[in-house]
Order: sequence, then structure tokens, then C-alpha cells
Amino acid sequence: MADNKKKKSGGKKKGSPRVVRVNLNFSWLYFLLILGLGYMLFRNPGQADPQKIEWGEVQTMVQSGDVAEIAFVRNDFKGEVKIRPERLGKYADKFRGGVPPRRAPHFYFLVSTKFDPESSFEALNEQLVPSDRFKVVIRNEEHIWGDILQMLFPIVIFILFWVWMFRGMNRGMNGGAGGPGGGFNPFNTGKSTARETEKGEVKVSFKDVAGLYGAKEEVMEIVDFLKNPSKYTALGGKIPKGALLVGPPGTGKTLLAKAVAGEANVPFFSISGSDFVEMFVGVGASRVRDLFRQAKEKAPCIVFIDEIDAVGRARAKNGGFSSNDERENTLNQLLTEMDGFGTNSGVIVLAATNRSDILDKALMRAGRFDRQIHVELPELKEREEIFKVHLRDIKLGEDFNVEFMAKHTPGFSGADIANVCNEAALTAARRNHSKVMQQDFLDAVDRIIGGLERKSNTIMTPAEKRTTAYHEAGHALVGWLLPYADPVFKVSIIPRGNALGLTWSLPEERKNWSRSLMMDRMSVLLGGRVAEEILNGEPSTGALNDLERMTGMAYAMIQYYGMSDKVGALSFYDSSGARGYNLVKPYSEKTAEVMDKEVKDLVESIHKSTRKLIEDHKDEFMQLGALLLEKEVIFADDIEKILGPKVKPAADDRFETDKDE
Repeated sequence: MADNKKKKSGGKKKGSPRVVRVNLNFSWLYFLLILGLGYMLFRNPGQADPQKIEWGEVQTMVQSGDVAEIAFVRNDFKGEVKIRPERLGKYADKFRGGVPPRRAPHFYFLVSTKFDPESSFEALNEQLVPSDRFKVVIRNEEHIWGDILQMLFPIVIFILFWVWMFRGMNRGMNGGAGGPGGGFNPFNTGKSTARETEKGEVKVSFKDVAGLYGAKEEVMEIVDFLKNPSKYTALGGKIPKGALLVGPPGTGKTLLAKAVAGEANVPFFSISGSDFVEMFVGVGASRVRDLFRQAKEKAPCIVFIDEIDAVGRARAKNGGFSSNDERENTLNQLLTEMDGFGTNSGVIVLAATNRSDILDKALMRAGRFDRQIHVELPELKEREEIFKVHLRDIKLGEDFNVEFMAKHTPGFSGADIANVCNEAALTAARRNHSKVMQQDFLDAVDRIIGGLERKSNTIMTPAEKRTTAYHEAGHALVGWLLPYADPVFKVSIIPRGNALGLTWSLPEERKNWSRSLMMDRMSVLLGGRVAEEILNGEPSTGALNDLERMTGMAYAMIQYYGMSDKVGALSFYDSSGARGYNLVKPYSEKTAEVMDKEVKDLVESIHKSTRKLIEDHKDEFMQLGALLLEKEVIFADDIEKILGPKVKPAADDRFETDKDE
């Protein structure tokens, strides 16, 4: 029995107060208020409303004996007329729809301030026989509450609309500025909208972050600082105040910050840089102050600001069109909070951006962001590890090779690899496969790079298909025969996205490009256009993307990399972004003409060498084009059967030592 009682009571002590929380939603009140306002302003007066008449018509009605009662409101100078029930049909044409109001008054009239109701109504009644005389009621109406409501109603509507507008703006920011799940409080506009994650709530660890070897080593030190601060302070060192994660989109900067919070097991505040800047003056700076106030209370902790370039952009040197006072005030407050007169001991700021070149120098200095951690695109071994992370929940076929897929996704970020794995699973499901096969992954890569395959037979005419086949054959031949060109992996003339054909290559992962390598890659880009000239005697518009990329590389060689004898070892590249709004070029018009001529001469020389290469192997070129027309998709093995092994650079033995010595 005791056990049963305990179960019924839910294990609580007898007499303990029961707390009931009720979340009130006042959205329906707004709806009813707007509905009532709309009815009052836009309602269509119906048949039940009394109709307005003139005083002369009232006199005619009275003389005809049709009026039963006249009620006169003295302070409104308004009279209300009630017609005898048996006489209402006489005035049907005066009512809307021919139907009189169900209740009196049936008509009303307005008079001037000089109107004397007592004498006027008495004179009319004296002219009538006793049976036709009407009843007279004279009164004063008080409109105190009506006047008050009429005065306050617009103010109330304005306040409610203001609250509703702000509530819509702040919905989704941590449940509104008033707190999670709470209603909007207009006085909380300047409060921080950062999402706070308590200890132990962040489940991401360094095991979930594949690759990023150098970046993980840097942030692991930050974790050690938070776990064992005395280890460093005992030697006179200071805990770093901030670290800036810099890298291309999708490389895992946000994931790395979450892993730091998960490993350190400390509170974690996350916010976007755009959340600081609002349309109201002073809101951004107020939110910065409130964020760091909360962080100090939770110290040691981590504050993560994603896309910090939204608020940390370099301040303008003048107050011209490039200035934004509210954003700059927010940045000034952020600079003060990170390293000003106050102290933020135990608060480490992590920030992420892919535009570090435009950040303000004061934000980048030591003491604010002490470290810049570069999160680059993953290399071969790192891509293999990232694939393994995203393949945990995918049913793989027996033919899948993770090392093979890592080699065939050069330049892919972590987000791209995650997209490949998901797209492969969706492709296998569309094909009703029980497992995700290797071909599903390859098709997913093709779809991400080239776009969705267009299977309609009406996209290209036979002549366009032939031109496209030999255009891609030109790319493939030049890329196969030039030593510094990337090895060709696959050639297709199946339209994908906006492209009628594609040539896939597997670029080597290198950080430094030589002049020979850049010229060979430009020659590959020009190979399709030259192939069209040899085949048809004229070029077409199909080489637009190739020409755009080749022109960019040519100008980069001359203007940025100093690969021109006439221009010299000069570089006009602006790595700091300080010349963003400078309309004056850093070189003269004469130098610009020299650079333009050098680019034109460079492209002309590449065009000639590319044409000679294709003409010297014209038979193989025609075989490649014919094979593409037949199969529509060919691979490296097919190209090797026609052209032989891929041409590679000659061995450089200048730095090799004699093993016999």
C-alpha cells in the first residue's frame, strides 16, 4: 500500500507546492484587434443603418402623419425619426435594398446650432390632428468614454504594431530578445542574442574533426590553457585572448570551434557578426557589452563570433560613402572589450572568417587576436579521413574504395565531401540499390562539379554534338601531351548544367606554380577553341568559359607574378585590400599599354604552339573525336590507347647526389 501511494503521488513530498507554468500567446489578440479595426474602418453600412434626410423632408413626413416619434440629441444637434410601422412601406425606396431597419430610428437629420427643438416640434404638432401627433424626446448624450477611446485608440494601435514588428524581427534569435520561448520585450533590444551552451552540452570533440592537422594542434593548446591555466601562468605566461580561424568556406572553421568547446568542457557563446549590427543606433555596441558581461560571469568560457568580417571590416579613413558609423561604433566597442582598460581573464574569443584581408588592423593585432589559425582545403590524407567520418552511417558496397575517392576529389572542402556522400546515397536510392556503390559516388562527384545531367536528345543538333565532341577532344589531347598539364581522367559530351561537354582532370596538389606549368594549363584551356578552328575553320561561342579563365591567368602572370621581361619583376597585386575604393591605378597608362600588349603576345604564342601540337597529332585528334561521338563518355584508358602514356616532366637531376660517392 505504501508503494502504491508513493507511485500515485509521483514520489513527491506531501504538501509540496506544485508549480504550473502557463505560456500565454497573445497573437490571437492582435488578430482580433486588427479584425475589429478593419471592420470599423472598412465596413459597408448595411440595410439596418438609419438613412440621412433633410429637415424639410422631416416636416413633410410629419404633415403626412407618418412620424411616430422624434428624439433630438441637443449636444449633437441631431434628430432621430421613427416612422409608424404601417407607414414604413411608403418609404421603401429611401432604404438600401428596399428593406427598412428592423429597429428605430429609421431616419436621422442634422441641424445648425441655432435650431430651437422645443418651439419647432411644438409648432408641428399643433398643425396635426391628435391621432397624427408624434412623441418628442429631447436629451443630452455624454461621450466621455467615446472621446477617450477615440484619442487613445491610435496610440494603442501604434504601440501594438511597434511591438509586433520588433517581435517579428527578433523571432528566431534565441527565442526572441526576451529569452527562449518568451515574448518580445522592446527594452531588451540592446541585449546580446548569442546562444549560450552550458558545460557538457557540446557533444562535438576532436574525434569528429577529421584532417586539419595543423589547425587542430593550434586549438588544442587553447583547450590546454582552459583546462590547466596554472601550468602556463606559473611560468609568467598569459593565456591568449583570441584566435582567428581563417580559411575558405566549408573547411570546418565552425566545427573546429565547437570541438574546442566540447573538449575544454566550458560554457560556449556563439553569435554571428551580423547579429551585432542593427538599424538602430547604439544597439550593436550595447550587444557587445552585454555579451562580454555574460561571458565574464561564466569565465572560463569561449566566445565564438562567426563571420566576423560583417562587423570587423576595416574602418574608413573618411566619412564618405564607404563609411558606416553604426558598424564602426560596434567595432570600436568590440576592440575595447577584447583589450581595453577592463580585463577579460578567462574569456577566450574565437572568430571565423574567409575574408581576413579586409579586417581592421586594430582587430588583428596581438592582445586581441593573438593567433591566426589557417584552416586550408584538405589534402589527400585529410580527405580520406573526412570521407571516413561522413561514411559512418552509409551502407557501402563491396567495390567502394575510400582512397580512390579521396584521389578523385582534389580541391574539395569538408562540406563538399559531406555533400558528395549524401548525394551518392540519394543516387543509390533513386536506382533502388541496397548499398551505395563506387559508381554512385563517381556520379555524385560529376553532378556536383558539372551539374545535373540533361538527358534530352533535343539539346544539341548533330552538328553541335560533333563540334562539342572535337572541342573536348582538343582539351583532352593537349592535356595528355603537355608535361605540366593535369592528367585527364574523364571526357564527356553529355550536357550537364550550362555546359555541353566537360573534360575532367586530376590536378596535382601544389602551392607553387612555375611559368611552364601556367603556360601548359593555359594551352589546355585554349585547346578546345583551336580544335574548333581546325575542324570547322572558325571558332564558336562554346569556348567562353575557357577564354575567361585563360585571360585571368595571363593577366595574373604579367600584373601579379612578374613573369614578363618587358614589365619586369613588378607586382600590382593588393593583398591588403586597401585600394578597394581607390579609383587611381598604381601604374601609368603607358605601363597599362605595355601590360596589355604583353598579355596579347603571350596568348598569341600559346595559341600558335597549341595549334601546332594538335596539327602534329591530327590523326589521333580525329580518332578521339570519333570515339567521343560513339561512346559519349571516355576515360583515361581510352585516351592512352590512342595517344600512349601520359607525357610527364623530365626528371630534374640538378639536386641529385651521386650515390657512389
